[in-house]
Amino acid sequence: VDLDTKAGTDAVAALRGLARRHRFTVPATVVVLTPSGGRHLWLSGPADVVVPNSASRLAPGIDIRGAGGYLVGPGSRTERGVYAVTPGTAHLPPAPCPRALLRLLLPPPHAPGHRAHPPGDRSGESLVRFVLAAHEGQRNARLFWAACRAYETGIGPALTTALTLAATTTGLTEREARATIASAARRTDRRP
Repeated sequence: VDLDTKAGTDAVAALRGLARRHRFTVPATVVVLTPSGGRHLWLSGPADVVVPNSASRLAPGIDIRGAGGYLVGPGSRTERGVYAVTPGTAHLPPAPCPRALLRLLLPPPHAPGHRAHPPGDRSGESLVRFVLAAHEGQRNARLFWAACRAYETGIGPALTTALTLAATTTGLTEREARATIASAARRTDRRP
């Protein structure tokens, strides 16, 4: 969980508010301070769960680095300064992500009997439109959701190129798009 302080946002307060509303406690875990004054809270999730990346989807200033994402590690230097572990947290392992928070991080589940696309839309056109409608902070999650639905309905391989193009149109790199689609294929036990 990446808590930013840019543009006057208070992501720490926003996370506290989410924790109150959704009744979870952020466990003691490794915390890395960023040169800009932000914090990275390191949490782990179940091995069989793919958490997509997002930017300010949960709340302004709260970014999520999940599958295909990366964090700059402690000790790293950038032109803005050095990333450092918060004193007293270096000995801690990444704590398990609270279930209530994990539910907020995942795309909506595929409901049994729910069609991933309208009847007759075997081309997956509605899934591509769903990805094209993504705004910053939603792009990866929408692509992952659409790719899961495509693979679940058997049109994933045929839709990979169109989904990749849609995702790059919204601002993801081709590499990010392909990694997200591959994650969806793995989650649905299929390969792109």
